[in-house]
Amino acid sequence: MQRTTIPSLKMFAAAAAVALLAACGSGGDSTGEPTDAASAPGGLAPACVEKEDFSYAGEDGETALDLLLENDPSAEATGDGETAFVTGICGYTADESANEFWALYVDGEQATEGASALETEDGQEITWKLETF
Repeated sequence: MQRTTIPSLKMFAAAAAVALLAACGSGGDSTGEPTDAASAPGGLAPACVEKEDFSYAGEDGETALDLLLENDPSAEATGDGETAFVTGICGYTADESANEFWALYVDGEQATEGASALETEDGQEITWKLETF
C-alpha cells in the first residue's frame, strides 16, 4: 500500500483548484488589477492595504468565508457550500497562468479545511495570502 504525504496532498489540492478555476473561469481580470468599480482603490475594504494578504478577526460560529465576504464585499468565490473556492480578494483575482491561489491561514497556520467549512472562534486571526505553487 502506497502512502501519500501531506505535501503531495497539498500539491494535488492546489492543482485541482487551478483546474476548477480554469473550468469555471476566474470571474475577473487576471492581471491583478481591480475587476470592477466596487473594488477600485477608493472602494476597497479598509483592510485591503496590499494585494498579497488580507486579515480579519475570527468570530464564534462564523465561517471564514462568511467573515471574508463581510470584511471585503468585493471578494469573489466560485462554487457553493463546501466546494466554494476563493478566487479574488481586495479586487485582486489570483492569476492561474502564474499558478497563484488564495491560501487560508488561521493564527499563522495553513487551514486544513475550506473557508465555507471552517468555523472560526473569537480571538483567532484569519489571514488570506496570495501564494503560488
